[in-house]
Amino acid sequence: MPILNRSAELQAEIAEWRRDIHRHPELLFDVHRTAGFVTEKLTEFGCGEVVTGLGKTGVVGIIEGNLGDGPTIGLRADMDALPMTEMTGRPWASTIPGRMHACGHDGHTAMLLGAAKYLCETRNFRGRVAVIFQPAEEGGGGGNEMVKDGMMERFAIERVFGMHNLPGLPVGQFAIRPGPIMAATAEFVITVKGRGGHAAMPHTVVDPILAASQIVTALQSIASRNVHPLDSVVVSVTKFHAGDAFNVIPDSVELAGTVRTLKKDVNADAESRMRAICAGVAAANGATVEVDYDSNYPVTFNHADETAFASAIASEIAGAANVDTDITPTMGGEDFSYMLEARPGAFIFIGNGDSAALHNTAYDFNDDAIPHGVSYWVRLAETALAA
Repeated sequence: MPILNRSAELQAEIAEWRRDIHRHPELLFDVHRTAGFVTEKLTEFGCGEVVTGLGKTGVVGIIEGNLGDGPTIGLRADMDALPMTEMTGRPWASTIPGRMHACGHDGHTAMLLGAAKYLCETRNFRGRVAVIFQPAEEGGGGGNEMVKDGMMERFAIERVFGMHNLPGLPVGQFAIRPGPIMAATAEFVITVKGRGGHAAMPHTVVDPILAASQIVTALQSIASRNVHPLDSVVVSVTKFHAGDAFNVIPDSVELAGTVRTLKKDVNADAESRMRAICAGVAAANGATVEVDYDSNYPVTFNHADETAFASAIASEIAGAANVDTDITPTMGGEDFSYMLEARPGAFIFIGNGDSAALHNTAYDFNDDAIPHGVSYWVRLAETALAA
């Protein structure tokens, strides 16, 4: 079946919600305005219970079906923005310098609000739908905080589903796969300490820049020589901070970056090899080194049964030809992974069309995707909780 008529009717209203959220981006757990907007709408729609402050600033609305007792499923959207300066020039562009919705969380929140309004109007299901609005996906682990706050147990959530927009995938299409769909993330800081001095007298110093440069190069051997060729790993050094003057070799250098993997054991191997490489290169240069390695979000792992179910729902909305059921995993991270560790579920991508990439200053969520996303959420809930 195509998109639901009511979803199309609601598109303009939902787009206005989206653009209001877009104008007022908030970071990490400091999403008080957005959470307040969500709470106001859920209450207005008639959710039987609206709970705030979960995972610090998360919101959960409970919608009771009219078809009798049944289980509870969770539908999740993220609310936070990114610390970036928007360059879209849109009429609804960010009004706050240095903050923008560059990942489409404004669209995710608005689509789930649209689905909540629809489900509150119809209630054509048994059991309950928990609509989950979480803070701090962009590095804060808000999904983990909501899980640790007992969200799954409090609302007896049995299965949980998430959705994210994907630039380059045409509007009206979906993409999903069983197993790992997004990577585990880790962050590292490497401090190389030498002995500084005059740049004209390098024989009298221990040059941490030379040692750090060799470390940057050597770390690439983790992917090329230490990990099985069929196992994905990305090691990226994204910061290199050293020195303040043209003629002074500094005392120390700080490197930082990220590691992305699709398996836990590969992440452990990457950390072990990073520590060994840093120690060896530093020693060869007469320097010392400290490695701070922080494993962050786990792999976003789709459960087989729920993935098949989500694929079938997407096919109802878009047609089977418009659903990629074996998308190549992305090495980006996603804290919906914590919810998938707590309960069975699936994470799906929805097409954002020919837009700028995620985390790009020119990015904007495509409002044409709204009726497709709302229809997906509604049909998923009604089918999962059919009488």
